[in-house]
Formats: sequence, structure tokens, C-alpha cells
Amino acid sequence: NGNLTNTDELTEMLRNQMGRHINTDSDSELLLNVFAEGMNRADKKGSMVEAVFGAMELVMKECKGGYAGMFLINGVGLVGFRDPHGIRPLVFGTRRTNKVDQMDQNGVPLTPAHMATSGKTLDYVMASESVAIDTLRFQLVRDIRAGEVIFVDMNTGNCHSRTCTPKPSAAPCIFEYVYFARPDSIMDGVSVYETRLKMGEKLAIKIMRQRPDHDIDVVIPIPDTSRTSALQLSYKLNRPFREGFIKNRYIARTFIMPGQATRKKSVRLKLNTIKSEFAGKNVLLVDDSIVRGTTAGEIVQMAREAGARNVYFCSAAPPIRYPNIYGIDIPTRQELIAYERDEDAVAKKINCDWMIYQELKDMEDAVRECVTGTNDALPLFDTSCFSGVYVTGENIDDDYFAKLHNQRNDQAKQDRNRKRALPPQSNDGCESVNNDKRDGSTSQGGDGCESLTNDRTTMTTTTTTTTVVS
Repeated sequence: NGNLTNTDELTEMLRNQMGRHINTDSDSELLLNVFAEGMNRADKKGSMVEAVFGAMELVMKECKGGYAGMFLINGVGLVGFRDPHGIRPLVFGTRRTNKVDQMDQNGVPLTPAHMATSGKTLDYVMASESVAIDTLRFQLVRDIRAGEVIFVDMNTGNCHSRTCTPKPSAAPCIFEYVYFARPDSIMDGVSVYETRLKMGEKLAIKIMRQRPDHDIDVVIPIPDTSRTSALQLSYKLNRPFREGFIKNRYIARTFIMPGQATRKKSVRLKLNTIKSEFAGKNVLLVDDSIVRGTTAGEIVQMAREAGARNVYFCSAAPPIRYPNIYGIDIPTRQELIAYERDEDAVAKKINCDWMIYQELKDMEDAVRECVTGTNDALPLFDTSCFSGVYVTGENIDDDYFAKLHNQRNDQAKQDRNRKRALPPQSNDGCESVNNDKRDGSTSQGGDGCESLTNDRTTMTTTTTTTTVVS
């Protein structure tokens, strides 16, 4: 989970200095090769524990970016890790073999304190979010810390941990709390649900400060992620909370779809209005964030078509003005609606009567205020898509971002999709034309494949052309 930002340098190093073959453009392959190189350098007579941690020290040293992941080493064990800034999430849990572990008064399993000598009495699990651990009926131990590596030795059953970077500096991605994580998750000791309530509360305070004479009749969330913030916002504004949009759950996230026309069409397929909640009312729409603005503009239009007298819009996140380079496919700056626009300009662009964004400081405080007393404070966050500050040291004017633009813009994505189109099919629709070894004299399935028409009544020669439309 995540993204490496120095893939060119890593590819050069692995090929020319380490003599390794790189077969794909996946940064996961690079990460794995660096780890494998570290394992090869290990003392063959030393312990496997030291070999794994030594290899991960090389990974942490050479691989830049935001990443969390796991390696399964055949016959050896499981390795879980987070980058030196802990940007992407990873948690782990345990349970006593064949039964749920006992808990102490703080809700922490009793046995993980002795994990390094537990033998095979414990099962272990790692996941991006705590909800997966709850579902499997394991007990959450904690988040894997920035720069930390967890190694579960399958031969001894023991679990070992070590920080494999000299200066870890935790800066988890704040967008996880805004959008990606499920509300019932606990991330870095913080309840995602509680942070979204706080975000709604702080957004309501800003609305009352900037629009003290507002005439909002009803607060309506844009499903699904914004519901928690919208609920608390409506409570703070003393206005009714209503569900005005019903979501088709079988449509993918629209902000990552390639092509403006595709995204606009998908919004209408994804959402439908309950007209009685809009008719004749001044409606405040609440979304978790606004990326390109395609979804927001279409939703405002849907609210007007449903009979809303005035449509106001607010975002539980600050304006997104910069690309994310740590694993979130946020597009290039020029495609972001808030790029070089203030709130009034964005409101005009999406055709709402007024709009308000969350303040960055308020969003950070919303997360910090939900840290429990038993957990470490969170002094830093990765807020790069809002602030343009990248915790790994990149600068928005670097050549890296020009390369990123060439990879991520809409036209580049559409060109890639066309290149990935399926090859033309043979007469029987079973093989690529290039692989068809038959003489092509008939449409019959001589190799066990049936004709596309499934017609066995004639022996006439036919030609089938498959057109792929992207």
C-alpha cells in the first residue's frame, strides 16, 4: 500500500549495481528486490531474525516515499513494515490459538507482551485497518509504528519487532481520516468516527462565523463518507439532517475514473435524489472533500432539478490543490478544481450559491483532539495534497512532478486504456488472431471452440471482427 518516489534511482541501482532484473514498472517489485538483496547480504550463519531486520534496514534506507506492506517468506515467516514516516496505515493483532485472548484493564491483550517467547501459542494478523482484525475476532495490539518492522517466525511461532531506521518521524496521511478509512476503524490510536464528528463540528463553527445570518433549511450529506461529519454539523447548526441522495453501491469511485464525460455520467448512475427533501428548500450539501469538482457540480445540478430553492456546499476537508505522491491517485494540479481558485471561484464553477471549505488547522486539530490519553500525540501529518508540503522532502517544482503530470493527466490515462485494450479475437472468439494456427477456412470450432454464433448448420466461410471501444 503506497508509492515509492525514487523509482528511477532504485531501478538504476538494482540493475547496474546489484545485477538484478526488473521486469515491470511496479514499485512493489523494486521494494521486493531491495529486500531480497538485503537478505542475500546477510550472514548465512547468523539468525534469521537478524537477517530480516538487516534487510529491512536496507529497504528503509534506499526506498523513499510512503508505503506499508508485508512479505511472506516461504518456509520462514511473515514480515510487516511501515515507512520511516508511517504515512500509510498498518496494524497488527493476536489471539491465543483456538480461543480469543484475555485482555487487561486497558483493553490490551495480556500475552503480546511476551510475544518474542510465545512459542506457537498465538496467532497473528496484520491489516491496513483495525476493522479487519475485529472481523476475524483477533485482538488489536496496536499500529505498527513509523519505521518499525514486525517479523513473525513461522518455525518458532515467536513475533519480533524492531525500528529499522535511525530517525523515524511519524506523519500519517490525514486523508485516511477524511475519506479512505472506514468510520469504525482505529488508526494510530484515533477513532476515525470521532475525528469525522469533530470535523463536522469545526466546519459548523466556521459556517456560523462566516455566515451568521444563513438561511439553511436542511443539511444533506453526499453519500457515504460525509455522513458522520454532516450529522454533527447539522446538530451544531440546529438544522435537520436528511438523506436526500440514495447511492447505487455498485458504481466505483468517480474521482479516479479517467475522462470528464465518464465521471459526469457515473455521478448520475451512482446517485438519485429524494425530491421531497429538496423541493422549495435552502439546502446545505456536505461532502468529505472536492477533488476535480465533477461530482460536486453534477450533484448541485441534481439538487436544483429536484426543486431546491438555493444550494449551498461545504467540504469537511480543505481545498485540494496539490497531487498526492504517497499512494492516492489524486490528479495533476491543473485538473484540481481548487487549483488557483478561492471559495467564491469554486462556488461559481460548480454553480452553487456559496461554499465553505474546512480549515487545514481545524482538520488537524480534529484528529489530535481524538487521541486517547494512553496513546502518543500526533505532532505531524502528511497533508501534502492540501498544503503542498511533502514530508519526504520533495518540492512541487521538482522534475518528479512534471513526470507525474505526464502519467496522471486524463489524456495519458485514456491513452493507456486504449493500449491495454483486448487483442482482436479469432473467428471462434477463443484466441487472439496472432495465436490462431488454423487456416481460417471455416468458422467451425475445430479446436473445441464454438463459433460466436454457435451455428453448426452451415459450412460457409465467415469473418468475425471484434471492435474494442475504450
